[in-house]
Amino acid sequence: MVAAWVRDLPGTSQVEALARVLARQQLLLVLDNCEHVIGSAAELSAGLLLACDDVRVLATSREPLRMAGETRYRLGPLTLPAVDDLADAARAEAVALFVDRACGADARFALDGQTGPAVARIVARLDGMPLAIELAAARVEALGATQLLDRLDDRFALLAGTDRLAAGRHRSLAATVEWSYRLLDEPEQRVFRHLSVLPAMFTLDAAEAIAGQEATLAVLRLVECSLLVPPRPGPDGRSRYAMLETLRSYGAGLLAEAGEQDRARAALARYAVSIAEDAGAGLLTVTGESAAARWLDAEDATMAAVLAWAVEHDLDTAARLVTALSLWWLLRGRLAGQEPLLHDMAGRAEPGTDGWCAAQLWLGWAAHQAADLPQALQLRAAVIDVIGNRPPSQLLADCLADQSVTLANVGQLAEATRHARRALAMARELNYPLGQVLAMNGLTIAASMAGDLEDAVQLARQAGQIPDIPGIAARVCGELLAALLAKAGDQAAAEEACAATLAQARDAGDLNTLGELLYVMADLDLRAGRTGDAAAHLREAAQMQLSAGTWFTMLNVLSGCGHLCSATGRFAEAITLWAAHDRLEEQGGFISQYADTRQDDALLKAQQALGPGRARVAEQRGAAMSLATAAEYALLLTAPRLPPSQEARVAAGLSGRERELVTLVAQGRTDADIAAQLYISISTVRSHLDRIRDKTGCRRRADLTRLALGGSLI
Repeated sequence: MVAAWVRDLPGTSQVEALARVLARQQLLLVLDNCEHVIGSAAELSAGLLLACDDVRVLATSREPLRMAGETRYRLGPLTLPAVDDLADAARAEAVALFVDRACGADARFALDGQTGPAVARIVARLDGMPLAIELAAARVEALGATQLLDRLDDRFALLAGTDRLAAGRHRSLAATVEWSYRLLDEPEQRVFRHLSVLPAMFTLDAAEAIAGQEATLAVLRLVECSLLVPPRPGPDGRSRYAMLETLRSYGAGLLAEAGEQDRARAALARYAVSIAEDAGAGLLTVTGESAAARWLDAEDATMAAVLAWAVEHDLDTAARLVTALSLWWLLRGRLAGQEPLLHDMAGRAEPGTDGWCAAQLWLGWAAHQAADLPQALQLRAAVIDVIGNRPPSQLLADCLADQSVTLANVGQLAEATRHARRALAMARELNYPLGQVLAMNGLTIAASMAGDLEDAVQLARQAGQIPDIPGIAARVCGELLAALLAKAGDQAAAEEACAATLAQARDAGDLNTLGELLYVMADLDLRAGRTGDAAAHLREAAQMQLSAGTWFTMLNVLSGCGHLCSATGRFAEAITLWAAHDRLEEQGGFISQYADTRQDDALLKAQQALGPGRARVAEQRGAAMSLATAAEYALLLTAPRLPPSQEARVAAGLSGRERELVTLVAQGRTDADIAAQLYISISTVRSHLDRIRDKTGCRRRADLTRLALGGSLI
């Protein structure tokens, strides 16, 4: 009855009549889904509450009534699970609702190891929205969980028409979202559409940059209408709003229909470049690095989306973004992940343009980090050939300095020194402190590779004293100095320099330098007999480099793990690691003219302890390892020591053919490679691997690699 009066816009006499009926009652009055008559609902509630002391009104709506005495409670989405944790998924509210409705649609449905991860991703992509989850669950019988997940990009066409008796706005996901959208006025609708180009949480400044000055009031209204998530602090401390993925998808469709997509994306690109360049400049300051890095952390998704768009549509914008973001990628250990995009950018850009040069420069640095030194040299040489005769520039200075470091690592010390000196002169002419440090580092590494440790230490100290150098450059100088002091035998000074720089790197979140510092600290631990500390530092370094794909540093970790095994009496493992290290260095083009007598002495001791036959087997084992397998081996050997390993017992239960397949997987072979080598079909390989997984519980290829290593299969 009340609902009907509200819908008919009741007059004063009707409200007074209702008030007389309720005046002597203790009553909770529920007004459900009243956003489409929000003014009348507010008028009714105000009149009743004024006339009736013992009446309370509970109104459900997508926006508040905005009247005196109102207490607001915002309902959040259902709780979401961790995607890769099946036990956590089963406890999440969103998954529980999905499973309940899916079982109603298909009695055979069950949450298990196969459906669980798919369901977790489905409910996450549906933002925990109950109606969307119910509509999706109704499709399980026809599609299955995995295929349903694959088709969620077309969610508005897919999630419709399951309940004939539901109200029109509840019969499809599109109808529900459209219901809220139609309640906005035209300027608010325009802002909603434009905000859909923002891929993640955003500030009010971002909204204004995309949708104009009227966006401020519109954003406040969209929050009230539950079309935006209220602001909360981001990693940088700035208040940031969010749009649910479902609403963003709907808004993007409307934006395209209105022909506004290109204009909105161009506005987003201008905003991203402005933020990237401001933050990039902050990274180069002594005191602003941390705040600038957190700012870019918060804008990560926006930067990635704009850069991908710019590579296809605006290479000048792409070049500016790469130049501004590259130091942040290095700081956060993210450079390896940019390789596909940089390759695409280099392929689209005209050689010699800013975009081509920036892409080539950072592809060269990524190749260096990946321990592919010939590729790094080739990429940078191409840039130097094109712009080497142009006027001095920061880009050319960086390229020359980076090239000098790689040349030193491949043994071309005279050429490395020449490039570094040219880069240093150019950086000084440009008053470019970062370029000066990079060039000095090239000279330092060349001196170290030549065995001139005294000069190398002096150069490292001079580099660290250059005024106004960025934090990341200062930490690289500290790491180089600590490593050189350790080689020179000054243990106390090396530990002091390493500990101080390690603390700075942790505070800054500098993953680029942290891995090298952990290796240096582990080396100092081993020299001091602290094998437990060394194992912990090496393990942390290995985990970090595996995550970042920094294989250059991983080679040092393998060498350090060899010394750890030697110091703890595991001579076969030490020989295996050194053999893997030497073979992988050779493949990467590394050549050092400086003899490592410490490793030579330890290797001789290990060979004598094992005897020629066992030493040869251990060496052959390491020489056959891929870099990924050697890294997994290092993780295994630096783990806390356990009783006889479970992996060895499990491996012993495999048949000969199954052990052979596990070995080939651990060596990095694909299913097709294995089939060709064993003269069996790919489907037979997969059948064997399925049985192995059932026997061992190892679901991923990385798990099978660890099984092979722990069970001494390779």
